[in-house]
Amino acid sequence: MTTSLETKMLAKIAAASDTGALETLRVEYLGKSGSVSALLKSLGAMSPEQRKADGPAINALRGAVADAIADRKAVLEAAELDARLAAGRLDLSLPAPPRRAGRVHPVMQVMDEMIAIFAELGFSLAEGPDIEDDFHNFTALNFPPRHPARETHDTFFFPPGPDGERKLLRTHTSPVQVRAMQRTNAPPPAPWIATGSAPPIRVIVPGRTYRRDNDATHTPMFHQLEGLVIDRNIHMGHLKWTLDQFFARFFELESVVTRFRPHYFPFTEPSAEMDVQCDTSGGEVKIGQGSEWSEIVGCGMVHPAVLRNCGIDPDQWQGFAFGFGVDRLGRLKYGMPDLRDMFASDTRWLAHYGFSAFAAPNPASGLS
Repeated sequence: MTTSLETKMLAKIAAASDTGALETLRVEYLGKSGSVSALLKSLGAMSPEQRKADGPAINALRGAVADAIADRKAVLEAAELDARLAAGRLDLSLPAPPRRAGRVHPVMQVMDEMIAIFAELGFSLAEGPDIEDDFHNFTALNFPPRHPARETHDTFFFPPGPDGERKLLRTHTSPVQVRAMQRTNAPPPAPWIATGSAPPIRVIVPGRTYRRDNDATHTPMFHQLEGLVIDRNIHMGHLKWTLDQFFARFFELESVVTRFRPHYFPFTEPSAEMDVQCDTSGGEVKIGQGSEWSEIVGCGMVHPAVLRNCGIDPDQWQGFAFGFGVDRLGRLKYGMPDLRDMFASDTRWLAHYGFSAFAAPNPASGLS
């Protein structure tokens, strides 16, 4: 019985004209409800003697059918491939699929733009450590002992060291200004200063800073760029001219309208916040238009106590300092609604707001 059944099945398999017909035969013979599968299921109802006689033949039938299907499938697939190759043509002139290109993060782009503009204004670049001590971050900058910034609700502190001192994540880049001023009395040059001399000093300090704050316009880690000028006969007029020049070039305008408002910072006296004229109608901030004002930078004349703490005679030298939020300036210039998106690692956001790696910042316009 199985011999004749096998002959019929193998003949049909050999006659299958394509892989679709062969698959139909496989299901018909070896599927759950297939004829060979039914024979295998019938073994359970047989007597031991009958099962001993018919079992090997049924299993041999199943193996023969499975092997024949596999052999015929290989032949048919090869024939179909040959047919496709004969009918088709590979067009080698077509371009390769485009690769996804990396993008420069807006924070880095804005920082590069700012550095390029200040470099043309005669500033050198200074850098310093992210982990600071109390003296450079607070004491040298004239922070009083009970100032709120010295508390854990404002500042990220490390556990006390063996000497009892608590290191901290710097709350501003101003400690690098302290190090730049200390360089006068600490030869050889300190390793954290890239270029420049002191005094006179004309440096900018870009970098990461850290504070316990998190909402749509504040993040626990953010970027600042501060500037410091120490020279003889420096006054607020020099400060305002420098900032006006920077903002006009950064926002790509002929000129900007700014104003000083009195403020308080421990490390400057007098201190001021600078506002820039803008228009916020329509849900956008347009710099240089309208009749509204947006606070954009804190600044002032370096406090005599700060100069004295850094070994500089305030009767001989004066200076000014200023500090920007790099992330905030990027948000104003390029219309990014939420600062937290800058640090969310969302490649879709970066693809939309990012910049070409080959577009170097142009100090004349802010962009190439």
